[in-house]
Amino acid sequence: MAYSINIKGRLVELDAPVVMGILNVTPDSFYASSRVEGGALLERAKAMLADGAAILDLGACSTRPGSEPVSESEELARLHAALDILDKELPGAVISIDTFRAAVVRECVKEHNVSIINDVSGFDWDSDMFDAVVEARLPYVLTHSSDVTSSDCCTAQVLTSLSQKMWQLRQEGLCDVVVDPGFGFGKTLEQNFELFGNMREFALLEAPLLVGVSRKSMITRTLGVDAGDALGGTVALNTMALDRGADILRVHDVKEAVQAVKLWQAVNTK
Repeated sequence: MAYSINIKGRLVELDAPVVMGILNVTPDSFYASSRVEGGALLERAKAMLADGAAILDLGACSTRPGSEPVSESEELARLHAALDILDKELPGAVISIDTFRAAVVRECVKEHNVSIINDVSGFDWDSDMFDAVVEARLPYVLTHSSDVTSSDCCTAQVLTSLSQKMWQLRQEGLCDVVVDPGFGFGKTLEQNFELFGNMREFALLEAPLLVGVSRKSMITRTLGVDAGDALGGTVALNTMALDRGADILRVHDVKEAVQAVKLWQAVNTK
C-alpha cells in the first residue's frame, strides 16, 4: 500500500521508499562519524541532499544505550544553532527533529522550519510530549521504545503498543503518523531479529513504516565489528527491510541507502 504524509500542506508521496539522513549535533553519538557542527553541518546536509536524502533528521541529545541525556537547555542551544544554519541555507529541505522533550518540540516548531517530529520515546519519557505533538500538527514518528518482556511475543507486544498509541493520536485528529519498531530500544538482540523477521506484519497498522538499523548493535554484535565497520551489514539489512515493507530508511550513509533503494526498485519493477 502506498502512503503519503502531509508536510505543511505539501503532500509527500511514499509510493517509493525514501531515505532519511541522520545529522547529529552531539559529541557522544554512538557512531562518531555522524557527529557534526558549524560549517561541517551544512556541508554534510548538502551532501546528503545531493545523494538523494528526502528528509534530514537532526538530533542534539544522544539516546544511545548507557548515555546520559544532556539538559533541555543544552539540547535547545544545539538545535537552535543548527537550525539557524539550515533555515538560512537550505530553506526547502524537509527537516525532522529527533527529540523526546515537549518543550524542545514547541520551541523548535515555533522558531524554525521544522517539518517532522521524530520521538524515540513514543511520548513516554515526557508527560507533556503527547500534547506538544498534537498541538504541532506535524507528521510524527511514533517509536516503540519500552522494554519487551522475554516471556511475550515481541512482535505482538510492539504492534499492540503502537496500535494503541496511534489510536490516541488519531482521536486528537493527528493522522500523519509514521511507525518505527524501535530496533535497539528496550529489546534484546534476539527480539530485534524476531521483530525484523516479522516486519511485514506492521502493514496491519496502515501507516508508513520507518526502519532505523543503521550501524546499530544488532549488526555490530552479530558480525563482531564496531560501528565504523558496519556499513555492509547496514546495507544488507536495509535491503531486507525494503522487501519487508519499509517506506523510510533512517541512515547515516545516504548514498549507499539510496543505491539500495534504486536497485531494489529495479528488481521489483513489473
